[in-house]
Amino acid sequence: MFFQLMCGGTCSAEPLTTVEWYLVFTCATVVLSQLPNLNSIAGVSLVGAITAMGYCTFIWVVSVTKGRMAGVSYDPVGGDETAVVSTFGVLNALGIIAFAFRGHNLTLEIQATMPSSEKHPSTLPMWRGVKFAYMLVAMCLCPIAIGGYWAYGQLMPNGGMLAAFYTFHSRDTSRFILGLTTLFMIINAVSSFQIYAMPMFDEMESSYTLRKKKPCPWWLRATFRVMFGFLLFFVAVAIPFVGSLAGLAGGSLPVTLAYPCFMWLKVKKPKIYSPMWLLNWGLGLLGMALSGLLAVGFYVIIDTGIKFSFFNPQ
Repeated sequence: MFFQLMCGGTCSAEPLTTVEWYLVFTCATVVLSQLPNLNSIAGVSLVGAITAMGYCTFIWVVSVTKGRMAGVSYDPVGGDETAVVSTFGVLNALGIIAFAFRGHNLTLEIQATMPSSEKHPSTLPMWRGVKFAYMLVAMCLCPIAIGGYWAYGQLMPNGGMLAAFYTFHSRDTSRFILGLTTLFMIINAVSSFQIYAMPMFDEMESSYTLRKKKPCPWWLRATFRVMFGFLLFFVAVAIPFVGSLAGLAGGSLPVTLAYPCFMWLKVKKPKIYSPMWLLNWGLGLLGMALSGLLAVGFYVIIDTGIKFSFFNPQ
């Protein structure tokens, strides 16, 4: 999209294929992944956050200011669905929402990089950071969800708000705004890759150190990261429909939230039937019950179907 916008109608250059663009993205992430640890990518994370807020704001502001599309309707798209299918669809949507707030799996990794003492434990600034981060995520996603539903209703294309943004406003919005939005999304994706891949890099290097009883040399560290980046490139090309499984992936979030409750009970051993004992048991059991609904994702996938297109990214 960015290439087409910048090239315009006067450019004679032949655009790359989808797989070739995947390769360009992978090369960019592999180069940036050579930064050694989470502390070193703090600036990358900041740039990723700023660009995420930027493109989210551009998308919903343009969608709302341009007004509702002609013939928009808010009737359910699957009006003939049974109550069971509708219920499972809602539960699958909750999994997608949970996936949008997926930063929880990095909390302990980030906290481990922070200075901590009995007088100034790292839990306090980490908790403030988590609350602030999730507030920003909600500030980005809630306007998109509300504004997009208001502007497009049942006309929302399969690609979501980004597809709607370009489908309905490519002619009435300046090329600068369209290009900047796309560029912000590219920068954010490259930045996010580093943040979510860094725990995997640490795991590979720790495994080597434990097995060999010596530090991981720089050339092997670089090799690990290049291999990991191109392994994900292969997965992206081989299984391009993996985005359809977002609700299924989000269903694992309650498990992550349930375990800390049981860990806290085991470590702290609060008085039985005290408020904190009841609270942690209640949240832990609720989390485990919700994680059991992971099977809901399978039902929705079976019912709605997925266009399996192995090795054929569109």
